[in-house]
Amino acid sequence: MRDSTKTEKRARGRPRAYDADDALSGATDAFWLGGYSGTSLDALSDAMGMNRPSLYAAFGDKHALYLSTLDRYVEAGVLGMQDALRDDISLAQALQRVYDAALALYLPSGEAPRGCFLIGTAVVESKADESVRTRLAQGLKSFDRAFEKRIRRAQTDGELSAEADAAVLARVASAILHSLALRSRAGDSRASLRATAAEGVALICGACNDNASKDASMSGARKQKKN
Repeated sequence: MRDSTKTEKRARGRPRAYDADDALSGATDAFWLGGYSGTSLDALSDAMGMNRPSLYAAFGDKHALYLSTLDRYVEAGVLGMQDALRDDISLAQALQRVYDAALALYLPSGEAPRGCFLIGTAVVESKADESVRTRLAQGLKSFDRAFEKRIRRAQTDGELSAEADAAVLARVASAILHSLALRSRAGDSRASLRATAAEGVALICGACNDNASKDASMSGARKQKKN
């Protein structure tokens, strides 16, 4: 009888009424708005649609939950960049696609500017929290690698000089992305930010082509002197 009663209670118990991805999305929004330190467990529970016991059981404590949101954000960001940086369009178009997608995220229509979740929240916590600092560094490097891979493809295709330092150009591309994130949070307009991004794209793509042309001209001049 005792076993039968336990089985009956389990059968009547409510199933887990949350979707993990939706819950993490809600937690991300809460942290994005208030930062890690400024976001209470009550705010997280409300945003995730979960009570505290369910939240702890599913994601651990507040710190573990925050790390999960950082991991999720970086993973989604890298996937989005890989999609934008496709090979069937020019490097300039691909870079602009990344920046346009970023601006759509940083400046959501009808909402207050929110910038980049990783930079906006993790930078503050990284000084005292090694786990956050590690994720911040890994996230930034992941974005660098995505840019570098596409830049190297542009070199292979002859769009950019083979002499250009792809790793440095990738960090420049990332720096533009970080600037958009910070300035959008500070209140710069979408138009001014997109203009900044466009100039950055021209700098990355044009400077390398100019260098390639100069190298070719210098090489030609040296040959003429020898003749």
